[in-house]
Amino acid sequence: MSDHPASSSMPALTRTPRRGRVVPGSEQEKRLREIWESRPGWRGWFSTVDHKTIGLRYLVTAFVFLLMGGVEALIMRIQLARPNATVLTPEQYNQLFTMHGLTMIFLYALPVLSGFSNYLWPLVLGARDMAFPRLNALSYWVFLFAGIFLYASFPTGQAPDAGWFNYVPLSGLEYSNGPNIDVYALGMVLLGISTTVGAMNFVVTLLRMRAPGMSLDRVPVLVWGTLTASGGNLLAVPSVSLAFLMLWMDRRIGTHFFDVLNSGRPLLWQHLFWIFAHPWVYVVVLPAMGIVSDALPVFCRRPLVGYGPVALATVATMVIGFAVWIHHMFATGIPALALSFFGSASMIIAVPSAVATFAWVATIWTGRPVYRVPFLFFAGFVLLFVIGGVSGVMTAAVPFDWQLTDTYFVVAHLHYVLLGINVFPVIGGIYFWFPKFTGKMTNERLGKLAFWVLFIGFNVAFFPMHIAGLLGMPRRMYTYPADMGWNTVNLVTSLGSFVFAAGVLLFLIDIAVSLKRGKLAGNNPWDAPTLEWSVSSPPPPYNFAVVPTLASRHPLWEGRIEEPGAANQTRSQLDEGYLLAQGREALGTTALEASPDVILKMPEDSYAPFWLAVFAALLFAGLALTAWVFVGAMLAGCAVSIIAWLWPERALIQREPVAVEDAGG
Repeated sequence: MSDHPASSSMPALTRTPRRGRVVPGSEQEKRLREIWESRPGWRGWFSTVDHKTIGLRYLVTAFVFLLMGGVEALIMRIQLARPNATVLTPEQYNQLFTMHGLTMIFLYALPVLSGFSNYLWPLVLGARDMAFPRLNALSYWVFLFAGIFLYASFPTGQAPDAGWFNYVPLSGLEYSNGPNIDVYALGMVLLGISTTVGAMNFVVTLLRMRAPGMSLDRVPVLVWGTLTASGGNLLAVPSVSLAFLMLWMDRRIGTHFFDVLNSGRPLLWQHLFWIFAHPWVYVVVLPAMGIVSDALPVFCRRPLVGYGPVALATVATMVIGFAVWIHHMFATGIPALALSFFGSASMIIAVPSAVATFAWVATIWTGRPVYRVPFLFFAGFVLLFVIGGVSGVMTAAVPFDWQLTDTYFVVAHLHYVLLGINVFPVIGGIYFWFPKFTGKMTNERLGKLAFWVLFIGFNVAFFPMHIAGLLGMPRRMYTYPADMGWNTVNLVTSLGSFVFAAGVLLFLIDIAVSLKRGKLAGNNPWDAPTLEWSVSSPPPPYNFAVVPTLASRHPLWEGRIEEPGAANQTRSQLDEGYLLAQGREALGTTALEASPDVILKMPEDSYAPFWLAVFAALLFAGLALTAWVFVGAMLAGCAVSIIAWLWPERALIQREPVAVEDAGG
């Protein structure tokens, strides 16, 4: 069956009786579970398209890459802890910091947020799955194999070594003629496929899969963050994919896109890369900000202050983000007029960020904060967000940037905005939704200890980098003389890095212990207001026995708070709605008002996404080795996988449409 949900406005919509519900263990519930549950064992493991399983896989895999990138960072900090160290050779250091950068930015920062969104989106939107379940599975498998592909040359000492930014001509054949840069270029194109199909899935899911009554002004901010990031990906990823493909063609086919001796333009690489990479900063920040905007108010016992401005600021941040890529190229000889325009845009982008910051602070100030572990991580994030934002505005000033470009000041800013602003909301989000993921609570005491170790270690590790940059220490250097005045700041940074690593270890211990011995959580241990907390923990395979109908932004807090227009609203109906149980069915709604529109026939589990990802990864391996016969064979494998994916199911072909009827309510 095609991944595109078949639709019909004809099959019967059946309502449960008014004020009724599908009772757990009833025949209706057993029928739904049988329809939606994946097969047990290895067959289900490889064929499942359940968004919850895929989301958890994203989270676990991204954290594995986080640990790998962290180990690479610790080795580099051992090298830099003292002057004139010889732990690493220059070539080993180049490979380590390149792999560290691409791992943390491309294999951890966005995929971990995709994990949250894959798991939570259908639950917070009141849907039974993502719009394209098989495409969802494909995005994960391609991400996994792209990560393995990028690390394939690492054990042989031929890992990418031109920096995660991969500037030409340093990444050209004249400076690097091994397989390392080819692996990076092709791996990023493969990873771009995963990112693009995932972004398409999120956009369509929002437009067509929201619960009835969930108009756009009732969508959680987490959804706004991921939607905006997905839109940014659809526009930005083609740019960097094209750049890496052109680089690979220069290296292996003989083109001259970046070869200045043959009328190529090396600066073209920077334009294509940074028009992707600066919006990417917001891609890995906006969903994290959405996590904070939705979860922080729960611990303040009040709704988020300024929902509308925060949602608008989220979209504005991404829009302006596409006008600041030359922020990274101020020292490349760009004309003064362009410098003034892009410098101004780089400062203006602080405005929507400030709107969100004031909303969080106002929510805490006007609420009644409960100091649980997730709240600590969210509050810590706000402070790190301000520090990272201020240093970003500083480098937006062209004369200041000229002085500090390519120094450790920029490294400090990068880690505050890509690590601090991402990791703290992510860990806070895991603590917040861990009861929903597993049905168990984490250890409060161990969680608070992990927070303080992480928070102190992070600032001890990365704040001194600002000072090192002001003292003139260049980035990307593998050692330094003893008389430069950088000894103390580097030693402190290295010590702080190990403290931060200890905090990550404490967090992982807490998660492992809680999985085994955690107290039972119940459906809604935090007394949160959104739809995912209205179902059991963990959620059933079908998410919602009946598709809920919403009448407010906070359906589980109705009766406690007043929302705009509440006097003219009915209450949300979470136990009464459309019961869709004739196969895997989901309710499609209109894009703006989320009015019931169509029944969507969702695809069954399938091995096709897994095998398509396998053949695609092997195809790129063949391109890296220039084994053209092998490439042709893998193309045939991809074609067979796509045919199997799209092959229609007999049951769907034979089914006769029946007229819509309302059987109650």
